[in-house]
Amino acid sequence: MDELAHMHCTRIDANTKPLNKSEIDQLAAHLSGWQVIEKNGELCLENIFGFGNFRKAMDFTTQVAQVSDEEDHHPAILTEWGKVTVTWWTHRIKGLHQNDFIMAAKTSNIYGDQNGTDK
Repeated sequence: MDELAHMHCTRIDANTKPLNKSEIDQLAAHLSGWQVIEKNGELCLENIFGFGNFRKAMDFTTQVAQVSDEEDHHPAILTEWGKVTVTWWTHRIKGLHQNDFIMAAKTSNIYGDQNGTDK
């Protein structure tokens, strides 16, 4: 996961193709806790992060938003009391790209930094 977390997102253009199953499986093997799911006919990466209160969940959400802006790649985030659901996919290609795995790794690192864990 550390290798992915240290990478940066690349530019997506009209010729960019979504990852195939083999590529997804290979990258997913580097992530812990993330699931490949389908939403509205598109493959996504999703993880639910637990927190002891709403303030910690909001702090995490803010940190994920900041890194997302820095990388110019943005997730769907649902912040609730005690948990945050983060979903990554590349809207432009209607599926998964390496960028999504990079950002999932960065998201996990943020969670680990906040909670003293290596999720």
